[in-house]
Amino acid sequence: MKLGTLDNQTRDGRLVVVSSDNKRQMLAESAETLQSALDDWASVSPKLQKQFEHLESNQDAGEPVDEAKMHSPLPRAYEWIDGSAYINHIVLVRKARGAEPPETLRTEPLVYQGGSSVFLRPTQDIRFPTADWGIDFESEVAVIMGDTPMGTKASEASKYIKLVMICNDVSLRNLIPGELKKGFGFFNSKPSSAFSPLCVTPESLGDAWKDGRLHLNMLTDYNGSKFGDPNAGPEMFFGFNELVEHVCRSRAISAGTIIGSGTVSNEDRSRGSSCLAEKRMIEKIDSGEFKTPFMQDGHTVKIRVNDASGQNIFGTIEQKVTIN
Repeated sequence: MKLGTLDNQTRDGRLVVVSSDNKRQMLAESAETLQSALDDWASVSPKLQKQFEHLESNQDAGEPVDEAKMHSPLPRAYEWIDGSAYINHIVLVRKARGAEPPETLRTEPLVYQGGSSVFLRPTQDIRFPTADWGIDFESEVAVIMGDTPMGTKASEASKYIKLVMICNDVSLRNLIPGELKKGFGFFNSKPSSAFSPLCVTPESLGDAWKDGRLHLNMLTDYNGSKFGDPNAGPEMFFGFNELVEHVCRSRAISAGTIIGSGTVSNEDRSRGSSCLAEKRMIEKIDSGEFKTPFMQDGHTVKIRVNDASGQNIFGTIEQKVTIN
């Protein structure tokens, strides 16, 4: 099943059911918004599934999809908890700012709690007053949770993962070191993120969804050229099941909570990167200096994931930096 949220100028948008080929949509009949659907998922999801099956079996049903009119599936969320589950990325980015990886690198996931009251639309400009803050994109996988109790173990986490999508976790790299020196975590350096126009149930991903990981390539273009296509599955050291266990160690999380994977990264350099900071560190290792600047006014990023047949699963995140 595939869902999206129309940007109808309300806070939470209007939930739509979308065909598997991303071409047709119908207003959801059983819930006005994705959050209201998640709040009563056991009752609502079977009705949404029936609408999806109707779209799939009736090629004349529905209206055309216009991704430019879509918001992030959840325009705002109760919580946005982002992980950093790719060890190759952690090591490279820590080197870029002169920091060592944590001693618990392979024993305990890294997570932080980001701002979730305002998300960007998947085609919305990334606006800041200056490029000096070090604007970067981060191509990630994310899941939307149902109500999940405190103490949930990795072995049972999958039943609470309701939907899968992708994310551009915008980062301001030049603000990060100063914030972390305070010993109190990210804030100004982690502004609003954008999510894909569409989200899907884990079951609809078939064999591509295994062990709480998306085993497909994360495709990123930067300024119109291919930037990276690392596989999001094999090198995700802590899968979403393990991230859920970690997050729920001391708290329950509510339906509508989003958990991110962190920047998708592979050790194989031929796969490219999913953020500028990683590419810059590789340049530093190879040549002794950073060569690629962070994003400037007018720079663009395009992020998507295709299935084995080449079908774009989640729609496309396509954003431009605007400095004003």
